[in-house]
Amino acid sequence: MKIGSKSTTGWRATISVSMSNYIEAGSIIAIATSLGFWQKAFGIDDFAVGLLAAISANAFGAAVGAILGGPLTDRFGRKFIYTYDLLLYMLGVLLAVFAFNYGMLMLAFVLTGIAVGAGVPASWTYIAEQAPPGGRAKHVGTAQLAWSMGPVIGFALAAAMGPLGLLGSRIIFAHLFVVAAIVWWIRQGLPESQIWKEERNVSAGAAALYGKGVKALFSRKPNITALLFLFGVYGFWGVVAGQAGIFMPRVYAASGVQSAVEQDLLQVLLWGCTVLATYFGYMLLADRMSRRVLYSAGAALGVLGWVLLVFAQPSLPTLLLFAVSWGISCGIGAQAFYGLWTSELFATPYRASAQGVLFFAARVAIGCLSYFFPVLLTQAGVPAVGLLMIALLVVALLVGAVWAPQTRGKSLQQIERERYGEVIDSTPVS
Repeated sequence: MKIGSKSTTGWRATISVSMSNYIEAGSIIAIATSLGFWQKAFGIDDFAVGLLAAISANAFGAAVGAILGGPLTDRFGRKFIYTYDLLLYMLGVLLAVFAFNYGMLMLAFVLTGIAVGAGVPASWTYIAEQAPPGGRAKHVGTAQLAWSMGPVIGFALAAAMGPLGLLGSRIIFAHLFVVAAIVWWIRQGLPESQIWKEERNVSAGAAALYGKGVKALFSRKPNITALLFLFGVYGFWGVVAGQAGIFMPRVYAASGVQSAVEQDLLQVLLWGCTVLATYFGYMLLADRMSRRVLYSAGAALGVLGWVLLVFAQPSLPTLLLFAVSWGISCGIGAQAFYGLWTSELFATPYRASAQGVLFFAARVAIGCLSYFFPVLLTQAGVPAVGLLMIALLVVALLVGAVWAPQTRGKSLQQIERERYGEVIDSTPVS
């Protein structure tokens, strides 16, 4: 592929941009599988472990990156973020590779979190804007597929590197550095989003609107209703997924699976199901059938998985059923539809800012619970934690099932006219 040419458009652009999601998920899994080793090596308690999780790419670190990166993406372009975010990410994971104390590890997790938070809203936005109307879910689903591959590869590496202990975890972080370096190099040849360039240049008023970021986002009622709907879908689901993504090995241990290798293999099964469901369920069906029905089916499977974990007798068959149910749910559920609906429900000047605000809010919610989750799990056990997870998932199921938008097959401009009564960028801003 010739860097700097237009050969990076289409699917090649989609795939390279989707790697933001692999890198995000890979970071979370690298942290999840290494926390026990760091805890032992540095002699830290459960609260210190919770703080590491809370400031990482799984929570507050990503929240800060998103609230900064989203508005910057709308103001300076989608490609702007790709020039810098992975450089910061590479610095962060390199610090993790060589961390020799708790403070150095905290800095590593904060930097990787900020970089991930800045990159993910830009990637969802760019992919949706470049995709054809009749295949937008398939293209957006590629980002979800990449995100799902992060845990599959991450947990497989963790299982293979398990005998090496902390050294194995350092090697996993090193592999993320290599992947990020390759992706950063490829991205230098990406063109700017055509929709962003064309609509931003319609008028001087439009250009002014792009500079207002979050303030402009909250200036219109359609934006506010969409933000509430999407937080209802992604925010509540995300709190559950955030804890499961980083603390699931501890949940398995509390359920009786003490072997770190067996815990990692259960996660490989779970995320393998997510990969298959993303491709055969979401990518192949979301452009062809009722998205309300598909979303509801995925959300219901998620509730079922956690009901099994809480109410069924703790055993390997129960955990296997949980892994399959929750894995399939993650493939056709909230995150994939969040990436699609967030890109569809906001006009071009607000699109990345909206993702930044939503990602920020969701990650703050995850971080607040992450700080206390290890202690809560130790003191109250799986049933108490599981009931909280079920309640959050039921809220996400109901919000999506009732208010899912009818956007399938429509262009972004058509959706914009229906929601705002106009193409926002064609009207000068006073």
